[in-house]
Amino acid sequence: MPKPIEEIVQSRYGEVAQSGLSSNQDGVRGVAEAFGYSEEELNSIPAEANMGLSCGNPLAFASLRPGEIVVDLGSGGGLDVFLAANKVGPTGKAIGIDMTPEMIELAKRNARNGPGGKPIENVEFHLGHIDELPLADASVDVIISNCVINLALDKRAVFHEMFRVLKPGGRVAISDISLKKQLPPEVANNLMAYVGCIAGAITIDDFRNGLSTAGFAGTVIQDSGSDLNAYSQAGASGCCSPTMTSSTGLPIAPSACGASTSAFHASFAELLKKHDINEYAASVRVFARKGA
Repeated sequence: MPKPIEEIVQSRYGEVAQSGLSSNQDGVRGVAEAFGYSEEELNSIPAEANMGLSCGNPLAFASLRPGEIVVDLGSGGGLDVFLAANKVGPTGKAIGIDMTPEMIELAKRNARNGPGGKPIENVEFHLGHIDELPLADASVDVIISNCVINLALDKRAVFHEMFRVLKPGGRVAISDISLKKQLPPEVANNLMAYVGCIAGAITIDDFRNGLSTAGFAGTVIQDSGSDLNAYSQAGASGCCSPTMTSSTGLPIAPSACGASTSAFHASFAELLKKHDINEYAASVRVFARKGA
């Protein structure tokens, strides 16, 4: 039986978590910088928290304040959680939610080995799904997310869960991928394009309608203008193998191995050589509020 898409996504990101990718590699750092992270930000957190998976920097427009409780949906190695923790300070807290055990393990290890070897105290990481958050009603001030909602199969459930856990007056700051027009079949039906946050993306109208239906107001969605082809930097090296077919029957572009990349990054880079993804999709900033 074919494996569910969610199981394959989880497996691929588990492989990335164990790949050794970090800001110490020029290509991985280059991806983060292309999507809005400063050198100062990247140097202030564990290098292994950045694996070249971002499509924006939600901290740039979340306007975090000391003492706030922030939740990151799909927290990966902890990149945005650690940056949020710096902003909310010791009286606040940053919480990461991720469905991949290997990512949670990596993030917790990064928290134990913060800058200068000092543990980062005001963070938590929990294994869970973003369409069924392991959080109490009205318990957080801000929700951030970075290129993850597009991976969710039930995005309406995600929007409703965000609304549920936010306090009245709470806000959402999301960086994600949004479609500008229909994808060509070779991309729309490619597993790596789904894992790479493209094939599962929705339009700006769908984003706005989904948030409105969940109860959010004051929604603002902006094209960040970032070049999505920047992802190819993280998969620029490796040893290629023949094209494979996944257990879903979807084609996988040639994968690669090597200390400076992962199979996912290399496969996605191969796809980007054939298609200018900027023609079909954009990196967007999504901001919305829950009414008081």
